[in-house]
Amino acid sequence: MGRKRTTKDGISAAFPELARGREAGCVAFLKDLISIPSPSRGERLACERVVREMEELGFDEVRIDAMGNVLGRLGSGPRVLAFDAHIDTVGITDPTAWQFDPFRGVIQDGVLYGRGASDQKAGLAALVHGLAMLREHGIPEELTLWLTATVLGEECVGLSWQYLVREEGLRPEAVVIAMPSRLRICHGQRGRMELEVETTGVSTHGAHPDRGENAVYAMAPIVQGVARLHRRLAGEDRAPGPGSVTVTEIRSESPAMTAVPDRCVIHLDRRVAVGEEREAVLTELAELPEAAAAGADVRLLQYGNASWRGLEYPTDMFFPAWETPGGDPAVRAAVEAARRVLGREPEFHRSDFSSTGCTTAGLFGIPTVGFGPADEIHSHTNLDQVALAQLAPAMAFYALFPVVYAGLGPR
Repeated sequence: MGRKRTTKDGISAAFPELARGREAGCVAFLKDLISIPSPSRGERLACERVVREMEELGFDEVRIDAMGNVLGRLGSGPRVLAFDAHIDTVGITDPTAWQFDPFRGVIQDGVLYGRGASDQKAGLAALVHGLAMLREHGIPEELTLWLTATVLGEECVGLSWQYLVREEGLRPEAVVIAMPSRLRICHGQRGRMELEVETTGVSTHGAHPDRGENAVYAMAPIVQGVARLHRRLAGEDRAPGPGSVTVTEIRSESPAMTAVPDRCVIHLDRRVAVGEEREAVLTELAELPEAAAAGADVRLLQYGNASWRGLEYPTDMFFPAWETPGGDPAVRAAVEAARRVLGREPEFHRSDFSSTGCTTAGLFGIPTVGFGPADEIHSHTNLDQVALAQLAPAMAFYALFPVVYAGLGPR
């Protein structure tokens, strides 16, 4: 298909209307994605469905890499942009807690319900159809666009992009993440660390606990110390939001239920602000008075599970905070594209979660922005949903962003 040459103003006017005309196809694709369970490390069938959709819509190249990520290419220019949405979802613990079957994509009153609707299957469906719409209209000749439907996003956020940059050599000028932002622009997020704190004791018979040292008792004041640390962190004025820490799991080991535990471990979710480094966070926890008194071991965890294709790609569970400056071309293009699509000044969004941006921007320094349909408050809940009215504006944004970005000139 020959490429059409259209003025930016003409494109601005055309895309919102064209997107509304494609809404039915986008919704059908989204319902298919919802119907395919795709927990982390179990994304194969969903990935294959994305491949079929991209091929049917005429992407120039579509493939699945060794990790299991789907990569679709449009254009062949020297300047590279990437658009990302993770295809995996969290699981379902109690299907009876859902009003609708989480794998049917039920639509009621203009809202589609289902696991992954908000995080990030709606964004993925809008990306695929939005970029296909741009292909039909004409991709700027200087651009190559990559759409990545990535895996392991829920278990190890951004690991897929560590692989894409280091092993596939994909290093774009900018990245757009289809995060559930309710059509608001996100250009920064807190990072995340996963840590463990371990105390040890001396086991003895439960009938004579004073003869041993209970590792759980040694841990108890540390838990209170962690709570105190969180209150201090939450009171700090940091970008793009204050740090936080919380205990998400506690477990102990003993020779038997009739014996005093000689090992206790807590799992910590530590959210980090821009500039917080891993060693400083580890030291901060190790130097808690309660941890120091107990001689506790504080350690950063490592992810090493194999992807659905069997690839193991170990990484430390440290994902830096990130913030793309407001004057960066990626942010400027996002603001202009959103303004033209929405017909108003766009809002900015400070996400409370972490995303692929922790790798693209936080680790590799690639300017990154987020924009997508749905609201993150519904992510990981039994009300997982997306308002269908947000799909067409999202498609139009994804189609328009590369045009506006290219019009700003080389970085």
